[in-house]
Amino acid sequence: MLNYVLDVHTHTLASGHGYSTIREMAFEASKKGLKMLGITEHAPAMPGTCGEFYFLNLKVVDRMMCGVELLLGAELNIVDYEGGVDLPESILRNLDICIASLHPPCLKPGTKEQNTCAYLKAMENPYVNVIGHPDDGRYPVDYRALVLGAKEHHVLLEFNNGSLMPNGARKNAWEQDREMLAYCMEYEAPIVVNTDAHVDTLVGNFDLAKEKLREIGFPEKLVVNYSTERLRAFLRK
Repeated sequence: MLNYVLDVHTHTLASGHGYSTIREMAFEASKKGLKMLGITEHAPAMPGTCGEFYFLNLKVVDRMMCGVELLLGAELNIVDYEGGVDLPESILRNLDICIASLHPPCLKPGTKEQNTCAYLKAMENPYVNVIGHPDDGRYPVDYRALVLGAKEHHVLLEFNNGSLMPNGARKNAWEQDREMLAYCMEYEAPIVVNTDAHVDTLVGNFDLAKEKLREIGFPEKLVVNYSTERLRAFLRK
């Protein structure tokens, strides 16, 4: 079995509730044998995170560190049920990767129809590459519609290792993931497995997610983590 070579959803001190620096995260990625690391700080609507100028100034950071290619971007907050996000196009166009997620501090859970609409409309944003952790039971979702929308808009759905951790905050994550992954298999929609690491030691730790994928017989061909080029195809959407 091939190894995963990328982890593109992580957070540093800049997110306000992360605990490591960019260089510490890159060093850990190198130790784990990763070729690519995404640093995706929480966008400004999340309490305690960095402001717009942080994202504007990412141009000063090297994109190679400790032998690992860095993608510097944002985990955008979906802030309304029409898929609006909390950074303007003038900033988004210069980021390496954008993940769009629902977080309770930024948008309270709505109905299944409202939550699904929020995701689908966010996918229409040309700068959104990944839908982050769409597995939180606090946000009921029509997973068939979500998977079909991701395939139509060339957006990756994330299988989030952090959601599966015993101390995770997301409700009934595996039950939601299992339904989403079943539709991904049915419609051959690719996924990306990420750690959502907020501390360096968790970078590249996919053990829980890999175990679940083996458990349900999820095909390796639908996981982009084996190839940086497969990931790049979604960044070029």
